[in-house]
Amino acid sequence: MRVVYEDNHIIIVAKESGEIVQGDKTGDEPLSETVKQYLKEKYQKPGAVFLGVVHRLDRPVAGLVVFARTSKALSRLNKMFAEGEVHKTYWAIVENTRLEMRDERYGYSQDENVSQGGGHIFHELTHWLVRNEQQNKSYAYDHEVPRSKKAVLRYRVINQGDRYALLEVQLLTGRHHQIRCQLAKAGMPIRGDLKYGARRSNPDGSISLLSRRVEFVHPVSKENISVEASLPADPLWKKLLG
Repeated sequence: MRVVYEDNHIIIVAKESGEIVQGDKTGDEPLSETVKQYLKEKYQKPGAVFLGVVHRLDRPVAGLVVFARTSKALSRLNKMFAEGEVHKTYWAIVENTRLEMRDERYGYSQDENVSQGGGHIFHELTHWLVRNEQQNKSYAYDHEVPRSKKAVLRYRVINQGDRYALLEVQLLTGRHHQIRCQLAKAGMPIRGDLKYGARRSNPDGSISLLSRRVEFVHPVSKENISVEASLPADPLWKKLLG
């Protein structure tokens, strides 16, 4: 865990792959408890430390996690996340299976929606996801089916190698395993993600998905907050970056 931003109301940390944000049946210490202990020691708090969890990252995913340090910030952040006012950007290393099939004249497949953003071409994926609780896995469909929820994301190709590509991903909805499931359905499984069709695991058990950047208006001070996570140690990230 590394603290990347901290004030009286919020704290943002970069979690490592393998850490859990909240406690689960494994009994492993969650990141929330690690942050509480950090705050308790830093500020020499004698009693219990308040810390509100406003969102989560899957265990094998690394990157930025936002916590609330006050009840005021917690209620406001919960509302901001629910209304899409917190903008999260993810980076993912994916297998090249689908990207190799792109129409080189246009740089994208003709069955995708394409938009311009920040001078880049973004491709939009829309699926309907069904969550299987027993398997802790989601399944994507091209059309609405019973118990499904609509899932939409946008991505752009940052760089492309022989076997892998580096994507930037923006979520337009928040669904269980959404990025992992949708990219796999589109023929671009995330490197190391055996659950969603990757050919092999990563040596450290991670998947190559990073919560790279978080941007929002501070719920109390109203200042613009924008923070970025460092790249994982795996040299493939820097290689693909350029």
